[in-house]
Amino acid sequence: MRYQDEWLLLEAEDDVDEIEHRQPTEEFLFYQAVTNGDVEAVRKNCEQERFLSSEGVGVLSRNQVTNLKYHFVITTAMITRLCKQKGMELEQAFRMSDFYIQKLDDIHTVGGVHSLHDEMVLDYAEKMFRICHSDTNSRHISLCKEYIYSHIKERITVEDLADELGVSASYLSRLFKKETGDSVSAYIRRQKIEMAKNLLQYSEYTMIDIANRLSFSSQSHFIQQFREYVGMTPKKYRDLNHMIRWDIETEVQDNKEK
Repeated sequence: MRYQDEWLLLEAEDDVDEIEHRQPTEEFLFYQAVTNGDVEAVRKNCEQERFLSSEGVGVLSRNQVTNLKYHFVITTAMITRLCKQKGMELEQAFRMSDFYIQKLDDIHTVGGVHSLHDEMVLDYAEKMFRICHSDTNSRHISLCKEYIYSHIKERITVEDLADELGVSASYLSRLFKKETGDSVSAYIRRQKIEMAKNLLQYSEYTMIDIANRLSFSSQSHFIQQFREYVGMTPKKYRDLNHMIRWDIETEVQDNKEK
């Protein structure tokens, strides 16, 4: 029997459980809260455990964990695209989506999926809060930032960016400074340092590995730039912050055992 035929038969069955799906208004209001950077509204939704509610959300799998995973992927896909429309850089939006959906592979409990969902939506909401409360950039500057994010591991120059946008380097430098308050080089350096902070906190890469991955001219140059921006050496930052966030599955299990 074809799936289409099976569906027509199922639809005609008198004893089929009829599930009324919730009105889309609530779902869209939640998506809107995330994309508007309304962190408190998103946090309240998480505290109410609306993601775990089976009322009106539809059943995509008979397995409870798999069902939640399917809804997680749908939510992530929707939020990713809406955040991009609202100003999040394309690469950042989709890399975040890839990251959280890949993390989903390693989770096999309802509590684990729920925790990851709450972390994911709050992460998007917090980033959108910063975007929504920053000055709106022109198209050239938005494209410039997106290029920097996509090529952060490379050595990027003003000339590279100007060639990519089809404008002169001097024009781009003036426009970037006017709209962001930073020089292009200062902005690139700050983004590299932010990436380095993540690598120091969540990876086992050595200092020289991180310096090379982010195309600093040398390890000493990386350490100097990091100290100037963060106020401490990379080693000190790692000592204070390395792996401070527990694995979601471990944390959920620990909570169950208490």
